Amino acid sequence: PRRLAPMSPPTASSRPRKVKDLERGGFHNHLYEALGLNYAYKAFTTHDLPAAVGGIRALGIRGCAISMPFKEACIPLLDALDPSAAVIDSVNTIVNDQGRLTGYNTDFLAIAQLLDSHGVSPGLSFALRGSGGMAKAVAFALRQAGFRQGHIVARNPAAGQALAQASGFAWAAELGELRPALLINVTPIGMAGGPEAQDLAFPAAAIERAEIVFDVVALPAETPLIRHARALGKPVITGAEVATLQALEQFVLYTGRRPSPEQVAQAAAYSRQS
Repeated sequence: PRRLAPMSPPTASSRPRKVKDLERGGFHNHLYEALGLNYAYKAFTTHDLPAAVGGIRALGIRGCAISMPFKEACIPLLDALDPSAAVIDSVNTIVNDQGRLTGYNTDFLAIAQLLDSHGVSPGLSFALRGSGGMAKAVAFALRQAGFRQGHIVARNPAAGQALAQASGFAWAAELGELRPALLINVTPIGMAGGPEAQDLAFPAAAIERAEIVFDVVALPAETPLIRHARALGKPVITGAEVATLQALEQFVLYTGRRPSPEQVAQAAAYSRQS
């Protein structure tokens, strides 16, 4: 079979196991079987990034997903960057076309698609809480979509100000008196199994004032933030949507096939149950 491999360091990220399962093979392998494709997706870890990327080329591995801290470090080892990766200097997917390695960022692609499909107006003001790699993907997707009035809310001033400056938005250490119409959580607050699993990423009053709420945390599918927003009748975008759509875009890049919405839903459900 054609081989694919999500790559991470031995001390892989603290993302919940079920989200890792979706990223590391269940989703992909379920679709390969459903569509009768001769592909296999298997996770591996490495201490030696140059050797691993060289192995992808030498062994003819069709592609791989990339975890932190390799998302930026892999860039000099590639032949080309898709605009989705170039705009944020971060790669989460490598595709091998007959020895030519191209880096993509399907997180960026997924977020851009979700902002569009949910009809989120770029005229809205926003507060994006977080300053890590995923926050960078969200911030630049907002900028590309035409958003201009927003704040990066991050307690780490160095990281927060750097992201704000790079993406062209303002920075604030706390939400304070800001009254954004769009709230976006890109921190682990509300993540299952984490120390703040039961906490809201934004104050209840801010959620009540908001027009739409977006939580990138994928597990649980309904975080405290999403649950609170839904109870108030607010439109929401969930992390489960992000996780599924970015995995789908990886699948399309690897295979050139786009499964039906029903097949995608079945694969996502399978990956979370396995």
